[in-house]
Amino acid sequence: MRILAVIPARFASTRFPGKPLADRTGKPLIQHVVERVREAKRIGRIVVATDDDRIAAAVARFGGEAMMTGEHPNGTSRIAEVVERLGTGAGEVIVNVQGDEPEIEPDMIDALVEALAGGDAAAPMATVATPLGAGEDAGNPNVVKVVVDAAGRALYFSRSPIPCHRDGHGSGSPPYLKHLGLYAYRRDFLLRYARLAETPLELAEKLEQLRALEHGHAIRVIVGPPSPPGIDTPEQYDAFVARTARL
Repeated sequence: MRILAVIPARFASTRFPGKPLADRTGKPLIQHVVERVREAKRIGRIVVATDDDRIAAAVARFGGEAMMTGEHPNGTSRIAEVVERLGTGAGEVIVNVQGDEPEIEPDMIDALVEALAGGDAAAPMATVATPLGAGEDAGNPNVVKVVVDAAGRALYFSRSPIPCHRDGHGSGSPPYLKHLGLYAYRRDFLLRYARLAETPLELAEKLEQLRALEHGHAIRVIVGPPSPPGIDTPEQYDAFVARTARL
């Protein structure tokens, strides 16, 4: 089965402008992401989807593949443009890797692909969750939480702490699961999904994946070990640079 990974990368970021090109490690951040994805065994092709010439040029310099796209309201729409332009050459499964996840685990990408390609045949998309890491606060609205059913499918995603432990945490309390912005889609579903109308819960939480649930589509969730956070702010990038220097 042919698997395509698309990495959406924008230059304009409210909290960290120019983030994909930050290079204090000796490499631009987008290169770190591409190199991690290259380590995944199930990925056959990697395309960085961007609307910025500077990012496309940086990707070309380290031997990656970039595709210039138009303006888009979100990463899913940008990825859909890439898939439409590639036609059937895009493959049967499309993996969406965030351009600010330089420490994404390649094994997690492979497990996600397997969950969709060889696992839950009824789910048109899949994503990843992990237990909260040390020091992470379930009450932080920037940490998205997810709850899943007994079959491993998403029930809901929220910026609020879910589930609500009415009587406090005890030995029988389920752990909070943090959602990671890593997705796999069946190709035909991705193209339909990008055209679905926005939904009330999506708009309230500002979480695009709720659109799929509100339209009645299942999302398979695989649970992996805690992982380093993505890079949303200059401070998080500073911490990443420090971790890289210790390697």
